[in-house]
Amino acid sequence: MSFINFSRKEVAMQSVNPFKIINLSRLILALALFALILQLIIISYNQFTGYIDVKNGLEYIVRLVYGTALSLIAANLLMWPNLKVIYWLNRYFNWSSQVLKRIVIEFAATILVGVLIAVFITVLAHAIDNYEQPFGNVLFNNALIVAVVNMLFMISLEAWLFFTMGKNEEKRAADLSKELELAKFEVLKDQLKPHFMFNSLNVLSGLIDENTDKAQEFIGEFASVYRYVLDTIERNLISVREELDFAASYMFLQQVRYGKMLHYTVQVSDEFFAYFIPPLTLQVVLENAIKHNEIQEGSLLNVRIYSADDNLVIENNLNPKAWSAHSSGIGQQNLKKRFAMLGAPEPIFLMKAKSYTVYIPCIKTSEK
Repeated sequence: MSFINFSRKEVAMQSVNPFKIINLSRLILALALFALILQLIIISYNQFTGYIDVKNGLEYIVRLVYGTALSLIAANLLMWPNLKVIYWLNRYFNWSSQVLKRIVIEFAATILVGVLIAVFITVLAHAIDNYEQPFGNVLFNNALIVAVVNMLFMISLEAWLFFTMGKNEEKRAADLSKELELAKFEVLKDQLKPHFMFNSLNVLSGLIDENTDKAQEFIGEFASVYRYVLDTIERNLISVREELDFAASYMFLQQVRYGKMLHYTVQVSDEFFAYFIPPLTLQVVLENAIKHNEIQEGSLLNVRIYSADDNLVIENNLNPKAWSAHSSGIGQQNLKKRFAMLGAPEPIFLMKAKSYTVYIPCIKTSEK
């Protein structure tokens, strides 16, 4: 797994499959309309220039229907190779980095496809009903016309793809924004659970009588926890250093409550301090470890955070609570969703016989 570089870029065109983006039924309908308009123009132009002599309205209609049918066949024959060309070019010569090569290759491929289809259609039409004009002239004219038409067709397909992709990306961005706001709300709601505040206040009440200095320290860390939650809930990413500082405050409160039965250690390389993760990621994992394990004499909970490869790793031993209800997995799903919405690899959760390990992917930059 490599670090992710979060910077605003164009959509990776090499991943675009035009067959999946374009609505084919609408495209075929558009082709039928295009074929009809094209034949109206061609027949009228040929009649005006004297290239053909349309004797009456019936002959005009017959030529129009016949020509439209052939043009529709030709348009469909053009469409599929053109889409294949676009798909291949998207993979190897995308618009974002190889514009000149893309234009040259697409121009040549468009003309070649147009000429081949024109030859096929002309030979087919000639086999059905011999042309009155010399076949060579008809073949040349048709090849020229279809090549030009195919260039216009290819431009239209590319424009349609960009427009459709833009609309899809706008919809996706709007959906992700709604999902992210919902996830933020769920995270905030989870972090401000009444039982956490109630337990913390109970601990503080006992400390005030027993150890005022410890009580003051507890109040400071307690305030830090809630300040962090409120300050970062609107941010997509937070530095690992800040998240670890928050985790230290959170675990201080828990260690005051559980005493020596809760061990917490951090061994993270300095280079990781400049990397990023979504805020409150560690809190979700740490809370789950405390929530689902016995913490008492004879059942110590050891929680360790360390760096490995490109991940923050949170590991704890297992002393499952006998009375604890089955985990709903909401915390895990929430984390996976938040990472997915950022385009990052999802966290990995591994349950072993004697330990539970979570791998949190690190993000190299916060630019998004």
